Amino acid sequence: MSFTISGSLADSLISRLPADTQKSSTAELIKAGRFDELLDQFVTGSIDFLGKLLIALIIFYVGKWIIKRIAGLVGKVLNKRVEDRALRSFLTNIANITLFSILIILIINIVGPKTVSIAALIGSVGLAVGLAVKDNLANFAGGVMLLLNKPFRGGDYIEAQGMAGTVQSVGILYTTLTTFDNKTVHIPNGPLSTGNIVNYSTQATRRVDLTVNVDYGSDVELVKRLLLDIAEKHPQVLHDPAPFSRMVKMNDSSIDFVLRVWTLVADFWPVTYDLNEQAYEALIEHGLNIPFPQMTIHLAGNQNSELK
Repeated sequence: MSFTISGSLADSLISRLPADTQKSSTAELIKAGRFDELLDQFVTGSIDFLGKLLIALIIFYVGKWIIKRIAGLVGKVLNKRVEDRALRSFLTNIANITLFSILIILIINIVGPKTVSIAALIGSVGLAVGLAVKDNLANFAGGVMLLLNKPFRGGDYIEAQGMAGTVQSVGILYTTLTTFDNKTVHIPNGPLSTGNIVNYSTQATRRVDLTVNVDYGSDVELVKRLLLDIAEKHPQVLHDPAPFSRMVKMNDSSIDFVLRVWTLVADFWPVTYDLNEQAYEALIEHGLNIPFPQMTIHLAGNQNSELK
């Protein structure tokens, strides 16, 4: 059985068909009511689409397997030739992104439109994505600058952007730190590359500054001798430069002494804690008081007078 339908309805049906079925004869088939032939075209186009989709999936998974093997080889080469683990992680990420981009372009080229159309599509998508992720592009550029300038390496302890921790890796967009309390911090590469970075691992030694407060009237030479004595006896305190102790300030309720010693970077915190504990014990043992903020009030006039 065949029948005819209006032109506007035919045009509406044409617009809803897959692109592969919208040929010059499609309108004629709809207007003539020859839906059997139209169904054959639709089924043929669907089978063609599903076939291309299946080929694309096969190429993707095979390509993913190949990329995994290539990434493994690249990782082995980088482990042998690049000592900085932050740089290794960055180059590994770049290699993976490049390989997957090539795979996607290959799939489109095989099962999709012509190469010229692909180039135009990639250009349009690239422009749109670039405008949408301009901050991430800044982070990517920041990561490149960090690896070129090398203000730190993997394993260094740094302080930047209000955070402090050990550098684990420099990624495409973020640098990963691990703090002392085992928190993982991700800092965007853009602000990190343009901000202040304090690297505590580039030098072999660090100075420990210890401030000690005692009461007014305390023996200055005794306090200095006690502080120098505990510093010189500590096995992890370096003797060159020699420990230094002097009175540095007269506060409202105390006089302040400073003890400065040098130690290896790895021993900084153990030495800091040890000297604090030992200084407190030495001061108490020799009868030196550690003051606390206090206020003396003098009342004027007759204290027994009634308040009105």
